[in-house]
Amino acid sequence: MNFLPVTKKEMSERGWNQPDFVYVIGDAYVDHPSFGHAIISRILEAHGYKIAIISQPDWKKEESITEFGRPRLGFLVSSGNMDSMVNHYTVSKKRRGTDAYTPGGVTGKRPDYAAIVYCNLIKRRYKDIPIIIGGIEASLRRLAHYDYWSDKLKRSILMDSGADLLIYGMGERAIVEIADALDSGLSVKDITFVDGTVFKTSDVDMVYDGIVLPDYDTMLGDKLEYARSFDIQYRNTDPFYAKPLIEKYGNKRYIVQNPPAKPLSVQELDDVYELPYMCDCHPSYKAEGGVPAITEIKFSLTSNRGCFGGCSFCALAFHQGRIVQHRSHESLLREAEKMTKFHDFKGYIHDVGGPTADFWKPACEKQLTKGVCPGKQCLFPKPCKNLKADHSEYISLLRKLRKLPGVKKVFIRSGIRFDYILADGNNDFLQELCKFHISGQLRVAPEHVADSVLRMMGKPENAVYNRFVEKFYKINKNLGMEQYLVPYLMSSHPGSGLAEAVKLAEYIRDLGYMPEQVQDFYPTPSTISTCMYYTGVDPRTMKKVYVPSNPHEKAMQRALIQYRKPENYELVKEALIKAGRTDLIGFDKKCLIAPRKIVRKKGCVTKRDYTLNGQNKNCGKGKNRKAGLRYEKNFQKSHRNRKNSDK
Repeated sequence: MNFLPVTKKEMSERGWNQPDFVYVIGDAYVDHPSFGHAIISRILEAHGYKIAIISQPDWKKEESITEFGRPRLGFLVSSGNMDSMVNHYTVSKKRRGTDAYTPGGVTGKRPDYAAIVYCNLIKRRYKDIPIIIGGIEASLRRLAHYDYWSDKLKRSILMDSGADLLIYGMGERAIVEIADALDSGLSVKDITFVDGTVFKTSDVDMVYDGIVLPDYDTMLGDKLEYARSFDIQYRNTDPFYAKPLIEKYGNKRYIVQNPPAKPLSVQELDDVYELPYMCDCHPSYKAEGGVPAITEIKFSLTSNRGCFGGCSFCALAFHQGRIVQHRSHESLLREAEKMTKFHDFKGYIHDVGGPTADFWKPACEKQLTKGVCPGKQCLFPKPCKNLKADHSEYISLLRKLRKLPGVKKVFIRSGIRFDYILADGNNDFLQELCKFHISGQLRVAPEHVADSVLRMMGKPENAVYNRFVEKFYKINKNLGMEQYLVPYLMSSHPGSGLAEAVKLAEYIRDLGYMPEQVQDFYPTPSTISTCMYYTGVDPRTMKKVYVPSNPHEKAMQRALIQYRKPENYELVKEALIKAGRTDLIGFDKKCLIAPRKIVRKKGCVTKRDYTLNGQNKNCGKGKNRKAGLRYEKNFQKSHRNRKNSDK
């Protein structure tokens, strides 16, 4: 067992003259099943194909993709485990300082829109070679999509990349079917029959029972047409009833999306995760400090995939699908036992989960034969009457893992759904979670407290979270443990105005501490929330939604969540005034910020800031003096309002 070749020398050592596929990836080469390129390459290897890896090629040089020459069957391309734009930029579109998927965490090793750039690089060198594109960036950009970073509606990535075929979702079945078709001599242009793929064509007469989406030019001119298109796409993400989708570009150019691939059985998923992975980054990276992303996942177990949670801001329904698949206990125990033999294993399994840790099986039995309900969610707005909330098999697995020799503690760090826990008929899982699988803190994601915003998010109403909080602390009290909940909260989601943001700030005030991490809504491709952000309507209902897209308002909403930070004072004050909540500026314990004391000095207004550093600041003359006078006027008004409200 060894790493796949990353140089011509390593290929020659295997006795190969030519690889069947060259896999170009935007991440460092990490041979671990948490990395998509590792799964796809090992599956192809298991089916007898020779795979060579080109990791993070220099996109400014054509020769960077010629290390292995021309592959026999084609190139595979992926930008990496993350969309390259999310990898590069914060929500405020500022360049990130580190890249966890690059040796040493350095930035700049991959281009923006990496999948497109890599494909064009290959096409310039090998004009007639088949190119199959996949991974999260390709999957979520497979049809026309809103691109936040350019603020434009972009074409399918197949149009801009020049790739021949796109695999979306989890591609284990599709990649083998495509490889076998190419190996049999079939032209890549004739591979139009594989589930979970997207292809280009000039003739849609051969597409059976397809749904014609609004064409690209129409959507460019009318955002509501894009919202309608997105709703159709969202209702066709299930492998059992989805139909082909057809999107037209210009004169007789079409993108066709085939229905999604069927979910894997337990045995098939076991087989995927028990391939001969090295479970480490390529040794050539060690001198550069290794690959930071391996740190958390090296000692973690992936127990499931898919999610029926249905959060509007999440793209899992488009990528992994809503049908949960799981591995067997035996397979997971074998992987854990192997893990305990690693020289750097310290006795701690960092995680056992997936997109949602406590989703072990499909939400109901019919999903494995008839699919998910196209018009409703399993948990939202309330748990479906057919939902089977059962943690028993997951609890059993965790107990077995705890008993393994060499294992000191098993953590659960994947997300859990508190509404699913409450839907269970007993407290067994929460009891075990608190007693054995967290250490002082449990991170949960209520996201917001205003029910109007939660509805837009596809999350349960705030009362549900409050019931969970009560149960969590009651169980910890009974266990004699002092543990705390750390809520993930989101600002500026569609539907959230300043009034809702203030309500969230009041909730944080009542918690008694300020969150260190704040998530500002990030419009990423192929989510319902991103569609709302771009179109101003909820695609499910076509009703208007308030969208806080102005950068200054977004900054105010974010500042309200961390209202105690001195540097946020002015933004918080402005937000409270605009929201008509000057009652929260004062010295009462319910106030968010204290007013600044006004001191008259030789005709000038001077401000003393009780909440910052207590230093006097002279207002000077002109505009500064006028600003000070305005501040005094606002302060006196808010003081009167507060006195009146007290009465």
